[in-house]
Amino acid sequence: MSTLRFRVVEKAFQAKPLEVKAPSERPSEYFGKYVFNREKMFKYLPSQVYAKLVDAMDHGAALDRSIADEVAAGMKRWATELGVTHYTHWFQPLTEGTAEKHDSFIEHDGKGGVMEEFSGKLLVQQEPDASSFPNGGIRNTFEARGYSAWDPSSPVFVVDDTLCIPTVFIAYTGESLDYKAPLLKALRAVNKAAVDVCHYFNPEVKKVMAYLGWEQEYFLVDEGLYAARPDLLLTGRTLMGHEASKNQQLEDHYFGAIPTRVAAFMKDLEIQALELGIPVKTRHNEVAPNQFELAPIFEECNLAVDHNMLIMSLMRKVARTHGFRVLLHEKPFKGVNGSGKHNNWSLGTDTGILLMAPGKTADENLRFITFIVNTLMAVYRHNGLLKASIMSATNAHRLGANEAPPAIISSFLGTQLSRVLDHMEDSTLDELVSLGGKHGMKLDIPQIPELLIDNTDRNRTSPFAFTGNRFEFRAVGSEANCASAMIALNTAVAEQLTLFKQEVDELIERGETKVAAIVQIIRKYIKECKPIRFDGNGYSEEWKEEAARRGLDCETSCPIIFDQYLTPAAVQMFESAGVMTRKELEARNEVKWETYTKKIQIEARVLGDLVMNHVVPVATEYQSKLVDNVFKLKGIFLAEMADKLSAENLAIITKIAEHTTYIKEHVDSMVEARKVANKIADEREKAIAYHDTIAPMLEQIRYHIDKLELIVDDQMWTLPKYRELLFIR
Repeated sequence: MSTLRFRVVEKAFQAKPLEVKAPSERPSEYFGKYVFNREKMFKYLPSQVYAKLVDAMDHGAALDRSIADEVAAGMKRWATELGVTHYTHWFQPLTEGTAEKHDSFIEHDGKGGVMEEFSGKLLVQQEPDASSFPNGGIRNTFEARGYSAWDPSSPVFVVDDTLCIPTVFIAYTGESLDYKAPLLKALRAVNKAAVDVCHYFNPEVKKVMAYLGWEQEYFLVDEGLYAARPDLLLTGRTLMGHEASKNQQLEDHYFGAIPTRVAAFMKDLEIQALELGIPVKTRHNEVAPNQFELAPIFEECNLAVDHNMLIMSLMRKVARTHGFRVLLHEKPFKGVNGSGKHNNWSLGTDTGILLMAPGKTADENLRFITFIVNTLMAVYRHNGLLKASIMSATNAHRLGANEAPPAIISSFLGTQLSRVLDHMEDSTLDELVSLGGKHGMKLDIPQIPELLIDNTDRNRTSPFAFTGNRFEFRAVGSEANCASAMIALNTAVAEQLTLFKQEVDELIERGETKVAAIVQIIRKYIKECKPIRFDGNGYSEEWKEEAARRGLDCETSCPIIFDQYLTPAAVQMFESAGVMTRKELEARNEVKWETYTKKIQIEARVLGDLVMNHVVPVATEYQSKLVDNVFKLKGIFLAEMADKLSAENLAIITKIAEHTTYIKEHVDSMVEARKVANKIADEREKAIAYHDTIAPMLEQIRYHIDKLELIVDDQMWTLPKYRELLFIR
């Protein structure tokens, strides 16, 4: 084993868990300690200011700028009591990460000194450089101005010595440059459309909230081993490495006992997350070695997205204090499960009703079926767009593997719900609806008991599965911003509910009763969206053929999948809902194509470096030793014995030569292919060129590197192997 590799592996073996001292209070007592939540607002703000701020948070009322100074003063007083000295506008640019610029509270006092000050103006608006973030051409270097603006619906929080203010990020010309602004617009759109439909069943509903419960999967790797792998360091995944003899085939890691070092990390992470108001609840081993998962209690969608971005940042920070690096790449290790981020999505009313949960009366179940079927219609009509919303260069490695759904969007409903929809489809309107009861109508739908966990099976190959009282969007990648999928899904559902209401109202105007009109449109939708329903094995080749026959989007090229954002149907949907304009959509696609190209480009450069500085030199050195050994054998043994022994070494020498020759030739070809692709001016065409020509070369070269890893003397191989990366605790 090489000296460096030996040292880092030995250190990893000897690492001890960091002792974590839990707070003396119960979690409920320190939950939200560093969050300016309603309890703190009530304490630090004047009553009338508190009332106006809560109204803005709960009902989307315009925030009165006149109270901004008083809100800022209350926030500063609370924060400085915690030792805070700085503030930042915390936003989510189109980088899949977060951004922040810290400013201190100090200002000149006019007497040669300084004083602490934080005004309403500083709270409400800041001016980051909009040309320095991905913007798709909306902002040029000489047009740098952009604004971050406070989002009152997401509470302010404290990290270390800084007051963090969740904000949207927009260009000087008004276009969104982040994920939060269009997400808020999508949530507003689905709220309005869903409230209108809810009024068919309950006129008292005033607000509908989209809820999100994410499940975050991740890998942990010892920090020393991580630092010794340039590919992990620079790309987040291993670009080479033969799988270990034992990986996950015994299925002994999933839900197994949590390793001691990992448990200490999880404990520390949970304490800090709870203090930041993130309601983490579940932790466990995942399927692959060194893979784990955490999940919170569901929250309103906007806050849940903020909390997921915050938890990923917190995970990276806490992992390092425990001697780990956290890997959020969707496929950091070939041959074992990758990581996803399942998005459990539902809608609920201000009257306490979950719209995706079945009820116990005919009226309640009609409402339930109405929202289920409209969601299916939205997913059917925009299945290509929903796939585009979760697609990336990194997630493309995971989709279709044995732990993730395929790159074809379909929906699993389970036997019970499928039978209900089939019954509605097959029955006549007269059979379904008859006179009776004080409402004048009786709905003949088989009674749907409350669906518990044992009333419906689960299908892990379904990208969009119904799981009792919610849909689980399983295809979202582990390092992605949940907002991308939630923007597309909520906007699609908003559009569909709006269309549904228009069609129902038209029938009512023609003389149909409300129930009969609803049932008639629902029955039409059930037939129309039937192609999206699939309860079988999503991995099978038969399904791919069947999905194509059904007219579902089966494209697998990541850059081409992004085209779904610019179809006439998608542009019409986003613009009519007031979520994004065509210009914003075009800009975001430019960013997506450019990001795809750069990620493949970086991987190609890193692999070339590994080949020339690690793989080929080590293989050649080992080959030279074998050649030397052949000559020495001929000098020691008789000719017959020497030839026999030499033949074995000569076979290995030949194999090494074949692999190294292939690797060097194809690395050179990859460099030339990059040069050709880099000359393409159009970002879409460049991304397609990288996908079609360069990305396949990475796997072809890797195959031969991994074969060399099995041949070359283990003591000479310089890079930590899978058995060390995945099985060190």
